[in-house]
Amino acid sequence: MTATDIQYRVQGGVPLNGDVTISGSKNAALPLIAGAVLCSGETVLENVPDLRDVRTLLDTLNFLGAETSFQNGTVRIRSHNMQNKPIPIEYVGKLRGSIVLLGPLLSRFGVVEMAYPGGCVLGKRPVEAHITALKCLGAQDMSTDQVLHMQGALKPGHIILPEFSVTATENAILAAALLPGETRIDLAACEPHVREIQKFVESMGAQVEEKGSHTLLVRGTPDLHCVTHRVPFDYLEAGALAIAALVTKGKVRLHDVDNEHLLSFIESMRKLGAVMKYDKNEKILFVDGELSSLNAISIKTNIFPGFPTDLQAPFGVALTQARGVSRVFERLFEGRMAYLYELEKMGAQVEILNSHEALIIGPTQLRGRTVASNDIRAGAAMVIAALCAEGETAITDVRYIERGYDRLEEKLTSLGAKIEKIEIPVLEEAKV
Repeated sequence: MTATDIQYRVQGGVPLNGDVTISGSKNAALPLIAGAVLCSGETVLENVPDLRDVRTLLDTLNFLGAETSFQNGTVRIRSHNMQNKPIPIEYVGKLRGSIVLLGPLLSRFGVVEMAYPGGCVLGKRPVEAHITALKCLGAQDMSTDQVLHMQGALKPGHIILPEFSVTATENAILAAALLPGETRIDLAACEPHVREIQKFVESMGAQVEEKGSHTLLVRGTPDLHCVTHRVPFDYLEAGALAIAALVTKGKVRLHDVDNEHLLSFIESMRKLGAVMKYDKNEKILFVDGELSSLNAISIKTNIFPGFPTDLQAPFGVALTQARGVSRVFERLFEGRMAYLYELEKMGAQVEILNSHEALIIGPTQLRGRTVASNDIRAGAAMVIAALCAEGETAITDVRYIERGYDRLEEKLTSLGAKIEKIEIPVLEEAKV
């Protein structure tokens, strides 16, 4: 039997020019959708990116009895008739982000059971931080090797997270928002999408107070009401498109950008030699790749407000175009360097020191090859590499990219890129 592989075919060497509006954030949209579980009524989310992951999570809510619609960037979730039941692997197995259902379902129904969430392979990414958080609120862990299962009537408590986990922090906030009383969360992540969840539950009727950078006090209420909320811009998409403009020596204006979400990234771009200008009033980030002259630098990913790990792979492409030896230090995930092997196929000079460190020697004229999308962010990096490469590049496994970027090929085409989306038949081996 045959299947299809969705690919991009990119003709490189064309400078990107023009204006593009950044879509809503996937990393904010997913926990906001999960947060709709907390109330009985209709939640409306605006500026939602049209991504595979978003639709997968909506399908999961439909399975649980919610009624959802998604049209023109607006998601409506009617949660009146939701019921709690075990969620099979066909829903959560392809989306790591479905873990954010754990806290809301447990807090509302007193029990949650699901197959272990899947998604991209970026190292171990264990669920212990989530389990730890919910056990601090009184949940019992009944999980097995096959099923994630927690139950118990939750009560406000003191959560000390074992790491600065974004999704565990989101789960803790969402669970605590429905509990009458005060819950303290220490070692809380403070990424922009975490702060968006704080705003969301506050608009529903809870209170969230920040006590320093990484401590939150959540005063919950069982009477949360459904609201209308706008998903903020995707700073990861903005960063990727800024790099694309830079390495193609183009001139691009990125609309609907809040530079406060990108401070470390913008500073690293300027150290690299990128010519950029931000208009605070218009929320436009202008990147002038034509006037930029790139020189090697070192970057270290870190928790927010440090350099985002999700922009490390795209930035690595920019380093191949910089003069000298650059160093990349990935602090968070041991699986994030695999894209460098794909860049080597295109002619990049790379020395991988270990699973967290690499040297990139430039500048190098990349050449078109067939390369793979190893994960969402690596896929974006391959697109950026293809845009500045000589000749044609075929990028396989584009489904990864479409899980994280809303209409990426359309936006790039609007800026002048020569990129085509095609389906290639793939012969599957017969099952014995």
